[in-house]
Amino acid sequence: MTGASAAKAAGGLVALAAGALTWSLVEARWYTLREATVPLLPAGHDPLRILHLSDLHLTPSQDRKVAWVRELASLDPHLVVDTGDNWADLESFGPLAHALEPLLERPGVFVMGSNDYVAPQPKNPARYLLPDARTAPPRPPRAMPWRELIRLFRSAGWLDLDNRRGVLDLDGRRVSFVGTDDAHLDRDRFPAAGGPDDARTTPRSPSAASSAAASGVSSDGLSVDLHVGVTHAPYRRVLDAMLADDADLVLAGHTHGGQLAVPGWGALVTNCDLDPSRAKGLHGWPGPRPDAPGGADSTWLHVSAGLGTSPYTPVRFACRPEATLLTLTPA
Repeated sequence: MTGASAAKAAGGLVALAAGALTWSLVEARWYTLREATVPLLPAGHDPLRILHLSDLHLTPSQDRKVAWVRELASLDPHLVVDTGDNWADLESFGPLAHALEPLLERPGVFVMGSNDYVAPQPKNPARYLLPDARTAPPRPPRAMPWRELIRLFRSAGWLDLDNRRGVLDLDGRRVSFVGTDDAHLDRDRFPAAGGPDDARTTPRSPSAASSAAASGVSSDGLSVDLHVGVTHAPYRRVLDAMLADDADLVLAGHTHGGQLAVPGWGALVTNCDLDPSRAKGLHGWPGPRPDAPGGADSTWLHVSAGLGTSPYTPVRFACRPEATLLTLTPA
């Protein structure tokens, strides 16, 4: 290759990299609504709509994201599930409360993520390629006003599922929940079954095809139509515990869908020990989807790619920011 050819090739690579960077900055603000159908309700039930929000990482200047989130209330969900990392700045409480205001009028449940507790810091992105991306912060992290955030959710009547259980009546269905605090910060303590917050008193079939139909019975004698697990970071230990707890559906976030994906391949990392093939979307755990061959012993798992990024790496590539409307139907 001549010097001129080498220079031309180098210039082309620089132009390609610049174009990819520009696109990744645009894509990080190209919000989209995903929709998925999950066949797990007992026979004869009407569909149940769950809006899954995660990883907003909201900053005070993100007016377009605020407006987009507010519009999600028009979907008329029966339940809102917030799987954490709501904000990314100490001044974000007001914009976040405004963004979620219409949704807080709906039944909801929530768990906290690491950035709900501490503000993000600049980090070397290459660390995500390590087996465990968690590293000691370069300086003491700034604490977020997380107690104020919890008060906001609780005052709206949303269930706090941080290492807790709970139950809600949703459109004529009785739904029980089990949740954990953020496993990425090792705050997860799986709540024991049969405790004061446990809505079920009888075990349910581990078969994903029949577990929803074989409803448990709550302590007040009413049937439980669905059992849902909620966590921020989908570490395997948490997913395994929820599978053992007979959760029909598990909802998580944290991964950002890999944030920078390879077109035609997908995510390279998940920022936890979940395999990259499950970095976002609807899957089975630990095997195939429950409605696929070999999935009889799996539970449904939905991982949200989330709506935001760290303010220090405000890019996405082949992985649009998202919220998801899950429509649960009879199995």
